[in-house]
Amino acid sequence: MSAGRVDQKSTASPGPAALAIGAHPDDIEFYMAGTLLLLKQAGWEIHYLNLSSGNCGSVDFDSAKTRAVRRAEAKRAAGILGAHWHPPFCDDLEILYDLPTLRRLASAIRAVRPSIILTHSPQDYMEDHTNTCRLAVTAAFAHGMPNFGTMPMRAPFANDVTIYHAMPHGLRDGLRRRIIPGAFVNTTSVHAFKLQALGAHKSQQGWLDVSQGMNSYLRTMDAMSREVGRLSRKFRHAEGWRRHLHLGFSAEDIDPLREALGTNYSVNSGYERSLTKG
Repeated sequence: MSAGRVDQKSTASPGPAALAIGAHPDDIEFYMAGTLLLLKQAGWEIHYLNLSSGNCGSVDFDSAKTRAVRRAEAKRAAGILGAHWHPPFCDDLEILYDLPTLRRLASAIRAVRPSIILTHSPQDYMEDHTNTCRLAVTAAFAHGMPNFGTMPMRAPFANDVTIYHAMPHGLRDGLRRRIIPGAFVNTTSVHAFKLQALGAHKSQQGWLDVSQGMNSYLRTMDAMSREVGRLSRKFRHAEGWRRHLHLGFSAEDIDPLREALGTNYSVNSGYERSLTKG
């Protein structure tokens, strides 16, 4: 990290802000976009950041062309969501838990000053997702530490930050174990916009058919949201979340998503009971 003056500029609004941190262009749309849209409707400023450029996501284009195509698609998707788009700073399979990446992500978090961070599950089917989760947690933990330098340099901030982890792809971890949400967000009313935002990633529809056998890009996301809705026993479409331990992030065990979304947020009481059983 090179030395430099502290950049006091922030992209955050005077009101509450939420930041979604995904690994690749389209991850936010798959796992988090419905919750982001509901937060926006509730008056929150929403921000969209994928760590990777998505440069490996094609069998038709080279890396540079794929990077440019996916950047444009991500910007278009963020526009559909009404979110502030932030540029990526890694490439596919190069999201590593290292100090340079941590400093850059911590700088982005300090620029936004979010009260809510949405990110990947700590357990998922690929390392880009799990490393993004680890980076997001550590970068958020450092949000109030003046002695941790960021790149570019930005001043720390003192307000509470709450992290929510999305469901892993397929709702299972890398060892095939089922992951159960701790809370459900009713995304039924915004599902069409979520599909529209995912549809902006046109380059991925063929790529994922070839590389992961998804058959239909949009149907895969639709089926996942229906399955999480079924698990909720309340909602037709839903996104599932697990809330990170508050220690080091907020003074008290708070749940700002619950406060912001009201009846569109449902706590999984069985999950909460399981936490006390060990």
